Amino acid sequence: MKRIRKYYQWTTSIPLLACILYFSGYLDNNILLQIVAGILLVICVMSAVHHSEIVAHRVGEPYGTIILAVSITIIEVAIIVSLMLTGGEQYASFARDTVYAAVMLLLNGIVGLSLFIGGRKFHTQTFSPHSVKISLISLISIVAFTMILPSFTTGEPGPYYTEAQILFEVFACIAIYSAFISAQTMRHREYFIVDEDKSAQENKANTISNLSLVISLIFLLISLLIVVLLAKNLSLPLELVILNYGLPKSLVGIIIAAIILLPEGIAAISAARNNRLQTSLNLALGSAIASIGLTIPTVSIVSYFYDFPVVLGLDILSIILLVISIFTVMLSLIGGRSNSVYGVVLLVNLIAYIFLTINP
Repeated sequence: MKRIRKYYQWTTSIPLLACILYFSGYLDNNILLQIVAGILLVICVMSAVHHSEIVAHRVGEPYGTIILAVSITIIEVAIIVSLMLTGGEQYASFARDTVYAAVMLLLNGIVGLSLFIGGRKFHTQTFSPHSVKISLISLISIVAFTMILPSFTTGEPGPYYTEAQILFEVFACIAIYSAFISAQTMRHREYFIVDEDKSAQENKANTISNLSLVISLIFLLISLLIVVLLAKNLSLPLELVILNYGLPKSLVGIIIAAIILLPEGIAAISAARNNRLQTSLNLALGSAIASIGLTIPTVSIVSYFYDFPVVLGLDILSIILLVISIFTVMLSLIGGRSNSVYGVVLLVNLIAYIFLTINP
């Protein structure tokens, strides 16, 4: 509780200050305020990590990681849908591009850094291979239905689904994600928890009151919301800077996705540094599944009722990079033991993804 009181003031006041700045309407065409907003964005990320740790300690694993992953995904979905509804066809591929960038950053960046940092500090770390199998099987199926198959179906020309195919895709994603959450929280919860952490979680849970839990939940959502809103607001000046340097516009999506995923990334890497790699993998793989399994079906439903096209299928280069990433993660984690070499390989995959985005 001493740590909570120590950081209580800034972890609640800074997100509120950022909200006031964002909703004041003064950010547009004001470079100084945009710089201030960028600084507040980073601090709000730290606030989100702080509150997510309190919630995780109070409710226990794997519920804490699920709350953080789903919270970020829901807010991301809301932003994507609102932009697609107001932006028209120029945002037809926005959902696909954002989700693809998020998955690549999660698999190669967050998992890679967690394995590398944890491996450098502890040489070898262990985790449940059963949890990884459940996560990867769910992820592979959802990825195939949402971002690979649309590029090869013949019902509609181009990377699109027909209306019937959209409905099947929504059903498949909901069924798989529901089964995954059921396994993670009920039927096979023991796969996602490290035995030696159970007593520690119980002791920490007893020191956090219900009031602290409610406050942290509220400010976790506020912090995540303002991080996403500021990231989207700063995307236009960021895009102008990138274009001025002759870089591709798609790089903006990667940077925005990286900012949105900062809370999860910091939490996952921190867990790996504390020899809790299972928590890191729960965060990274669970977030990847939630990002695709919730975002794409929601966007598909909205497109179905509002009758506007949504680009779902990836190009061949992106499919190859995605398959390499999933295959590398699968081989790295399937044995239940990790080391820093696996992390290096995944980080090289991440560099290759960014490099080929800039130089396709």
